[in-house]
Amino acid sequence: MLRSLVVALSAVFVFTQALAAETQYVGSFMWTTENPLHGGFSGLELNENGTSFTAISDRGHIATGGISRDKSGQIETVQTKSFDALKGVKSDEMPRFAGDSEGLAIASNGQIYISFEGVHRVWRYVTPSQRALDIKRHPAFKDMQRNSSLEALAITPQGHLLTLPERSGGETKPFPVYRFDGKNWDVPYTIPRRGNYLPVGMDVGPDGKLYLLERWFRGIGFSSRVRRFEFGDGALINETTLIDSSLGAHDNLEGISVWHDGENIRLTMISDDNFKPFQITEFVEYRVTD
Repeated sequence: MLRSLVVALSAVFVFTQALAAETQYVGSFMWTTENPLHGGFSGLELNENGTSFTAISDRGHIATGGISRDKSGQIETVQTKSFDALKGVKSDEMPRFAGDSEGLAIASNGQIYISFEGVHRVWRYVTPSQRALDIKRHPAFKDMQRNSSLEALAITPQGHLLTLPERSGGETKPFPVYRFDGKNWDVPYTIPRRGNYLPVGMDVGPDGKLYLLERWFRGIGFSSRVRRFEFGDGALINETTLIDSSLGAHDNLEGISVWHDGENIRLTMISDDNFKPFQITEFVEYRVTD
C-alpha cells in the first residue's frame, strides 16, 4: 500500500520537472520481486536495444533480466532472470564492508567491471559467477571517504575505464575523473561541481559522449540531474544539462545506462530503495531528442 502511494505521488510530481529542451520524459516502471536480495540497486547496464539489463546492488549482488516494451518503446514488463552474490578475488564470499558495489560497466567482450566503496577499488569479472580479478589502484583511492568514493564507472570507445568519487573534497572543487588504460591510472579530466548535486552514476553513450547522473538528497526526497559532456583534447567540453528534476519526481536514482532506441539516445536509470519500505525500485527513462 505504501509503495503504491509513493508511485502515485511520483506520477504527479514528474510533470513538474524542469528539463532541457533536448530531453523528453518517456516513463517509469516499478520493478518488484519476491527475492530477499532485491533492492539497493546502484549500477545499471542495458544491452544495445534496451531489451535486457544487468544491475548491481550496494550489498554485493548482481541481477540480470529482460525488458519487454510496448509499441511506443515504454517498459511493459521486467523479467528477472538471476540474482547472484558477487565473489571476491580469493574467496567465494566477501565481508559486508567490502561488498558495497556502486559502479557498473560492461565491455564489448562481455567482461564486467565494478567499482566499490568501503574498500575503494575496481574489480573485473569474466562472468558474474566467477571470482573477481583485481585491478591495480590509483594511490588516491586509499584516502577517499568511506561512503563517498567510487560511485560511478564507465568505459570509453577505446576500452579505457573512467571513474570518479561521489565527493570532491570541497564545495567549489571539481570532481577528478580517473582513467585506467589497462596498465596505469591517470587523471585526464575534471568535472565542475555545480550546486548540491553529487555524482552517482555515469555511462559513455553510443554517440561517444559522457553522461553523468547526479543526486541531491533534499531531506524529504531526491532530485536528479544528468549532465552530458564531450571528450576534448585533455578536457571534457560542451557541458549540457539534460535533466534537472524537481523534488520527488523520482526515487533515489543511482544507476544510468545510455543506448539508442532506433530514433534517439535513450537514458535508462534505476533507483536505490535503500531496502526501505517507503522507497521503490524503479526504472526511469528519458529520450534525448537533439
